[in-house]
Amino acid sequence: MEILVRNGDSLWYYSRLLSIPYTLIKDSNPNKHSGNIEAGTKVHIPGVAVQRYKIKNGDTFFKIAEEKDIPIDALYLLNQEVDPKKIFVKDEINIPYVLPFPCIQGKRKYDSQALKKDIDQLMQTYPFIKKQTIGHSVQGKPIDMLIVGKGKKKVHINGSFHGNEWITTAILMKFINEYARALTSEASMNDISSLYLYKNTTLLAVPMVDPDGVDLVLQGPPEDAELKDFVLNLNKGKKDFSSWKANIRGVDLNNQFPARWELEQPRKPKQPAPRDYPGIAPLSEPEAIAMAQAAQKYDFDRVVALHTQGKELYWGFEGEEPMPISQQIAEEFERVSGYKAIRYVDSYAGYKDWFIQEFRRPGFTIELGLGVNPLPLGQFDKIYEDTRGILVASLYM
Repeated sequence: MEILVRNGDSLWYYSRLLSIPYTLIKDSNPNKHSGNIEAGTKVHIPGVAVQRYKIKNGDTFFKIAEEKDIPIDALYLLNQEVDPKKIFVKDEINIPYVLPFPCIQGKRKYDSQALKKDIDQLMQTYPFIKKQTIGHSVQGKPIDMLIVGKGKKKVHINGSFHGNEWITTAILMKFINEYARALTSEASMNDISSLYLYKNTTLLAVPMVDPDGVDLVLQGPPEDAELKDFVLNLNKGKKDFSSWKANIRGVDLNNQFPARWELEQPRKPKQPAPRDYPGIAPLSEPEAIAMAQAAQKYDFDRVVALHTQGKELYWGFEGEEPMPISQQIAEEFERVSGYKAIRYVDSYAGYKDWFIQEFRRPGFTIELGLGVNPLPLGQFDKIYEDTRGILVASLYM
C-alpha cells in the first residue's frame, strides 16, 4: 500500500499506527529518512492494502474505527481528501486491512510467466523483498534472485534446476509468501520469531534456475524454428516434454559443475539429451555460470537445492563437507520433515557438490515428494507440509 505523508509524520509513527514492524517499513522505503518526511511524499507500507467501505446511516469516523478495531488516525491518513464531518450515506472511504496469506497462487502449473507475475505481486505487496537478476537463460529469460532479510548469515535456496521439477519453484514461492506475511504480522514460524530470522539471516532465493526447460515441459517447443527442431529431434519427435530435465540445449544443469565432473562425464550421455548430458565441459551453460557466479559474489553461507523426488536429502560430498555443522543441520532437516538424511550418493558435478568443494560450507540437495516427475499438483499441499520445516530450519540453524 502507498500513502501520502502528512506534515510531521514519520516511518516510526506509521509503524505504531498500522502495527507493522518499523524495520520492514524502513526497508520498504530505503531512500526515505527515518525522521520526518516531506509532506506529500509517497511511502510504501508492506503487507497492508485498502478496501472501500460504503458509509451507512449513522456512521462517523469514530464509529467506523471502533467497529473495525483500527486507530481513527489510520482513517484520517487514508482519507485525506475526505472531510470527516461531511460524510454521507453511500459515500465510500478507504479502510486499511492486513493482507491474508497467501497473496499468490502457487498451486498451479508454474512456468516462467507465472513466476514473473508472482514476483511482481510479492514485491508490490512486500516491498522489503528485493530482486537481483543474476543472469539469463539460453533464450534470454531472466534468472532472478529474491532477497529477504538483513542478517549476516546468508542462506541460498533454489528450485527448478530441472525443467520437469517445476513444482519446486511453486513450493519455494509459497514459502517466501508465508515468510513475508509472518513478518508483517510479527508471527512465529515453527516457534521461531520471523523478525529474529529477518534480522539475523539473509535469504537469497533463486526460484527458477532453468526457465527455458520449465517452459518447454509446460508449454511445449519454443517458437524459434531452429530450437524447436532441435528439441523435437532430441525428444524423438514426441510433443510431450514431461520427461525433459535439461535446459533448452539438452544439457543437464545439475551435472554442470566442476566437482569431479571428469568422473561423472564418462558415464553420462555423450551428446545433448532430454536428461543427464553434462555438456562439453563444466560451466558451459549460461544458467550454470550464473549460479556459480552468484555463490561467489554473494558469498553464501549455505546452499539448499530443491529437487524432486524421493523424500530424501543429501548433505555430504567426498568428505569435504564441514563437520559437525553439516550433520547437525541434516539431522534437523530430517527431524522436521521425516525425509531420510543421506550423507553420500554415487553422484558428482551437482551444484551442492561444487558449493561444498569450493567453499567448505554446508550444502544440501532435498528431493521433495514421491513418484514420477513431474510430480502432480495433487501432491502440492503434502510436499509443502513436509518441506516447510526444512525451509524454516535452513534460516535458523
